[in-house]
Amino acid sequence: MKVLTGKEVEAAVDRPFDRRVLIIVENLPVPFDRRVWSEATTLRAAGYTVSVICPTGKGFEALYEEREGIHIYRHPLPIDARGALGYLREYSAALFHEARLAFKIRRRHGFHVIHGCNPPDLIFLVAWLFRPFGIKFLFDHHDICPELFEAKFGKRGMLYHVTRFFERLTFRSATVSIATNESYRDIAIKRGGMAPDDVFVVRSGPKIEKLQIRPPKEELKKGFAHLVGYVGVIGQQEGMDLLVEAVDHIVNTLHRTDIHFGIVGGGPELATIVEDVEKRGLSRYFTFTGRAPDDVMLDMLNTADVCINPDRVTPMNDLSTMNKILEYMTLKKPIVQFETREGKVSAGESSLYAKRNDVKDFGEKIVALIDDPERRQTMGELGRKRILASFSWEHSAPVLLAAYERLFEKVGAKAGR
Repeated sequence: MKVLTGKEVEAAVDRPFDRRVLIIVENLPVPFDRRVWSEATTLRAAGYTVSVICPTGKGFEALYEEREGIHIYRHPLPIDARGALGYLREYSAALFHEARLAFKIRRRHGFHVIHGCNPPDLIFLVAWLFRPFGIKFLFDHHDICPELFEAKFGKRGMLYHVTRFFERLTFRSATVSIATNESYRDIAIKRGGMAPDDVFVVRSGPKIEKLQIRPPKEELKKGFAHLVGYVGVIGQQEGMDLLVEAVDHIVNTLHRTDIHFGIVGGGPELATIVEDVEKRGLSRYFTFTGRAPDDVMLDMLNTADVCINPDRVTPMNDLSTMNKILEYMTLKKPIVQFETREGKVSAGESSLYAKRNDVKDFGEKIVALIDDPERRQTMGELGRKRILASFSWEHSAPVLLAAYERLFEKVGAKAGR
């Protein structure tokens, strides 16, 4: 099979083989999960029959729909878990629905591969149900779950070791694995025991056409001279509490009252963060949209003078590529973030890097960029160039297809059979 590249992938219309894929993702609805939707549409355009199992979510309540030729099956999920019992409840419910829907999809549409997207590292259990039928498992490594639980609980307790066990089983169950960056690829090889030839780096590159550069909307600044933008989940490991402390430093120590902060996104810590902002008397400096449509996100980021990633530095975040960073770069926005290994790999000179978890330095770097419009423009241009040269989805799509080609080669199912 010829591996298509770039726009050729999306333009492909012929179906030269019968390959059927079931993608399972637990933590976000599709197509809201941009990485999964990019993967699904790329596979469909290249000739695959694609089905997806995912949770419902705001704006995505339908239990079944077909979009762009992709069959999407959704299921309810308990609210964001807290504590060991909460995770047990969430994961048990998810596995039940995933198994139930997988059997339904097997009857209706069929599949040769289960493409499991973590977290959690438990989807291999669904794949095991179909091993007697010759179904193979491809692992899509979105998060390093042991480090994720370490970040959530602040220690390496029992759950950390349990997640390391399930991580090993996940890699051992996979015929092929795809990683979001080189750090994750190293984990698949060294910790997961996978052969290097079976691990592919498929970065979560943005689709350029989906992230439009638009004129700013001055009303989003709420009367302030400057706007700082953020998009993403508001959870424990995302460091929004550190951002609030940094804004407190900007307003009450640096005496800068000309900067507004537009926060686009929802999550389990949103109410806690809003309460902290109110207690500190900083409410007028923040707009919280909650989970919002793409148009709201694009307007906020296009209006922003600076974009931020306050993710606290943890073993997980140090090795993870954050989608928000790539989205900021696509929109030509200069960035402030804490210094992490993969953060620097992605953003390079399009970002300033505050000392690890130092809220004062983070706030001061925001102010420094606000006060230097020429530097902002230069950094924004550098970021956009990096996206076009290396990090857009056009660079990821052919690697995804190569990973699938490797899988089918290993099981002896060549194109056209």
